[in-house]
Amino acid sequence: MDNSKPTGKLYLIPALLGDVEPLEVLPMAVRKVIDFTHHYIVENEKSARAFIKRVHPGKSQDKLKIEVLNKYTQPEDVPGFLAPCLEGQHVGVISEAGAPGIADPGSNVVTLANEKGIRIVPLVGPSSILLAMMASGMNGQNFAFSGYLPIEKGDRVKALRRMEKLSKDSGQSQIFMETPYRNHKLLDTVLDTCSDNTRLCIARDITLPSEFIQTHPISYWKKNIPDLEKKPAIFIISAQ
Repeated sequence: MDNSKPTGKLYLIPALLGDVEPLEVLPMAVRKVIDFTHHYIVENEKSARAFIKRVHPGKSQDKLKIEVLNKYTQPEDVPGFLAPCLEGQHVGVISEAGAPGIADPGSNVVTLANEKGIRIVPLVGPSSILLAMMASGMNGQNFAFSGYLPIEKGDRVKALRRMEKLSKDSGQSQIFMETPYRNHKLLDTVLDTCSDNTRLCIARDITLPSEFIQTHPISYWKKNIPDLEKKPAIFIISAQ
């Protein structure tokens, strides 16, 4: 590597959360970065290319050099993804949806970039986790994101009871999520497990025209179950 050459930056580029006009939820800075960045590390190449085209229709797809970072990526391949930065070129990281590095494998490459002294630039954009937390009315001073809960029902019940107790004892809001096609199974378990006076926020289709974000006690939700079929959702509980 030529030590006299300045190192490129690693841009963390938030993606859309669904089918919405980019400039409704993304700042112009995202388009500007995509304009001069040709190297990308993405979770899914097809959706990343579609996102780039939507944000910047004039961007030549032929110029894009894309590396895929997901659960199938071999760890020994990841350092090479940052080679363009060490050669003075910028690299963008794009998640499948929302902010890179948040509930996303992009954090692995960010760790390596830190170790290599590469400047990391997080760009403003939608994060379903933070947007749901903002709109929940729950404790935003103390909260935790637990990601996906266990699939096996017994383990899931134990996790929910542990989270509910932690929330009651410390006031900490507990955030979690599920694969869209299993949303209703998760919700059924939450309603069967948590106390009637525990508050639950359900945030569905965030930033989309069909957006739904409401917070009510469990007792309310038992009689008013929203449509979550195959729709991305975030759940937050706060115990009294």
